[in-house]
Amino acid sequence: MIQPLLRIALSRLPIIAGFGGVNPAGRSSFHHAFHRITQEAQSAANRESAYLALGQMMGLVQSKSGRPVDASGSPIAQGAVFERFGEQMNQGTLLRKLEKNFFDVERVAFRQKMTLEGGSEPLCILINKKSLPKQIPPGVTFEEVPGEPSKLRVSVHSGLEVFVEDIRTSSVTTGGQLPRGFNPGAGYASNSHPRGLQMTIYGASDALGSLGLDWDDLVSQVAPDQIGVYASSAMGQLDNEGVGGYMKAALLGKRPSTKQVALSFAEMPADFINAYVLGTLGHTGGILGACATFLYNLEHAAKDIASGRRRLCFVGAAEAPLVPEVYEGYRVISALAEDEQILALDRDQGIEHLRHTHACRPFGYNCGFTLAEAAEFVVLMDEELALETGAQIYGAVAGVFVNADGYKRSITAPGVGNYLALAKAATLTRAILGEKGLRQHSFISAHGTGTPQNRVTESQVFNETAKAMGIQSWPVAAIKAYFGHSIGCAAGSQINMALGSLASGILPGIFTLDEIADDVHASHLNLQQAHQVREPGGWKAALINSKGFGGNNATGVILSAATTEEMMAKKHGSEKINLWKKRREKTLEVAQTWDQATTQGETKPRYLFGEGVIQDSEVKITAKDITLPKGPTVSLDLPHPFPDMDIR
Repeated sequence: MIQPLLRIALSRLPIIAGFGGVNPAGRSSFHHAFHRITQEAQSAANRESAYLALGQMMGLVQSKSGRPVDASGSPIAQGAVFERFGEQMNQGTLLRKLEKNFFDVERVAFRQKMTLEGGSEPLCILINKKSLPKQIPPGVTFEEVPGEPSKLRVSVHSGLEVFVEDIRTSSVTTGGQLPRGFNPGAGYASNSHPRGLQMTIYGASDALGSLGLDWDDLVSQVAPDQIGVYASSAMGQLDNEGVGGYMKAALLGKRPSTKQVALSFAEMPADFINAYVLGTLGHTGGILGACATFLYNLEHAAKDIASGRRRLCFVGAAEAPLVPEVYEGYRVISALAEDEQILALDRDQGIEHLRHTHACRPFGYNCGFTLAEAAEFVVLMDEELALETGAQIYGAVAGVFVNADGYKRSITAPGVGNYLALAKAATLTRAILGEKGLRQHSFISAHGTGTPQNRVTESQVFNETAKAMGIQSWPVAAIKAYFGHSIGCAAGSQINMALGSLASGILPGIFTLDEIADDVHASHLNLQQAHQVREPGGWKAALINSKGFGGNNATGVILSAATTEEMMAKKHGSEKINLWKKRREKTLEVAQTWDQATTQGETKPRYLFGEGVIQDSEVKITAKDITLPKGPTVSLDLPHPFPDMDIR
């Protein structure tokens, strides 16, 4: 018998009270990155604010007595940042040719295998005694060198396999990089931290600043076990400071450092946030789901808040995959857009030069995805806590649905699980907003990787769901056209950009979509190259879609701030809402002050190394509770979870 769709009664609505991070468009908080990618549709004030924030990150604009100046100290006229530096900032953001601070795509180092032969006479070479391996290869002899006690003469009589350093040119040269000149670890003591964890510290601090609430005051009102941190990376810390360094150390004749192993774990973003940003003692964990990782974390946090298990949650992901080994790994499975393939597509349009900015082409004629880096976070709290503290409301998480693909022919190939996740998300949206709300006021933020396989399979899921739900022209955004694919963090960028659309009414166009591919299923979809602009409030819900290797599918429903407030007023009444609005005035003021100070370069990431460490002697435990130096007492009065099975 087929089971009906599960009906989930959410007693508490997970409110998005803060969001932030860092991605190829800049800083996520206060919609700065969103304003960058939708600059053509933004007001002059929003565009100038976004580029002012970008200028500070990129080192092009500084602040002197609260006024912007250029690198030489010369004043910049009011509203002239975009006019002076806009083109330079555009060239240093979003997708572009990979820059040398990652690796030189023209000179990628590798080891070439060679076999040395002695020929009719042995091949003789001199080596340092310390270089002599413990296991002598066959066909090799050695002897002391008279007068040189530190040297050995090695004679090669037959084939000796050796590796020599060589270089090659990468066939993929595009990456979604953080803004040019920005160093995520420059604002704190980041020695030996992998890049993904540097981005975690910066991005988590950005989300924390967007709250407009003092974190220490906030957690003093919430028991430690009612707080949760859900953050991870899909692939771990892959650069030389993490797993990438210690995995190849032996092959390079080196030893792993004491930090490389410890800092390489995929859940390390959560650990860093707990230990150095928030200092929480609550629930922690990083859930992994390939490219759906962010939504997997969000699902657990939202369910915990809805059920009452948690009141305050920090959710996110950070991914830094721009290393040559990862490029090569995805290239050999034909997943990446290679330069020659991009050129071949453009030659059909009479374009002969390589357009790095157009490497990712969701739902158009395309050839592969483009790797990117990002760190994105959202702060959730239950509605009661939001009302009590005067928190901002950026939106709410109505639900997240996760489904696997079942039996598969290939672990990397998409399957049918996405039908289940998306259909349930659409049904939930309809249940909250009604038929009209779903059909006229929702949009999809697509996974939209830019691969030929994705454009067919994901569009078919969207199109068939739209038909089933009576949607004639479902708007679809695909922000990987701007950012590229940051693997486990991808849905975080989708959510933070969707919050911008829900607030402003501007849906980013798929600017690389010169032509919808013939095999895309689009009879009931609205795929546009230009931004789709409505009045603020025109969008009420965003469906965030993710598809990942291994059959990991997730779709989340994000409600607009206006919709969230309307729902809260229905439940709590106008009196409580008016009190909340009064409390929120100070929150808004504090948040705006923080944003302005950050834009002027006057703030640092929150990194509390070794601060506030609680000693064992400070913990007081009884049979009923645990008392800590700060915050509410933790109750140990736990009821029997299975009362109908009580055997006492």
